[in-house]
Amino acid sequence: MSATLKEFLEACESLSTLRLIVTSSAAVLEARGKLEKIFYAELPKGKYANMHTEGFEFHLNMDEIQQVKFETGEAKRGNFTTYAIRFLDKEGKPALSAFLQWGKPGEYEPGQVEAWQALREQYGEVWEPAFVESL
Repeated sequence: MSATLKEFLEACESLSTLRLIVTSSAAVLEARGKLEKIFYAELPKGKYANMHTEGFEFHLNMDEIQQVKFETGEAKRGNFTTYAIRFLDKEGKPALSAFLQWGKPGEYEPGQVEAWQALREQYGEVWEPAFVESL
């Protein structure tokens, strides 16, 4: 599929509440929120997707994302399936992970899992965003 990362991020609004995770060599940051009201900017470092909420700010250098991968897994605590989208960098490492957020373990918001499955079907289990010259 030759979609852009911008188009994909906008389609992610259908996923409702997510747990966004960024890991560095020394820390892990997790934030809960919805991908919505994203705005874009071209900076010398690259093309950025940005979002401001009351609880956090989000800035993703879209030029650094080479692949997007859909994954299911088993929860570390509890016996239920997790649903993730990994935004992989040029080295194939997760630059950002977006998990469907549950309320009680295994209880997702209505339609949330179906929206994740629809995106996976539309984009494929692993896909490479189309390059964009400018926003």
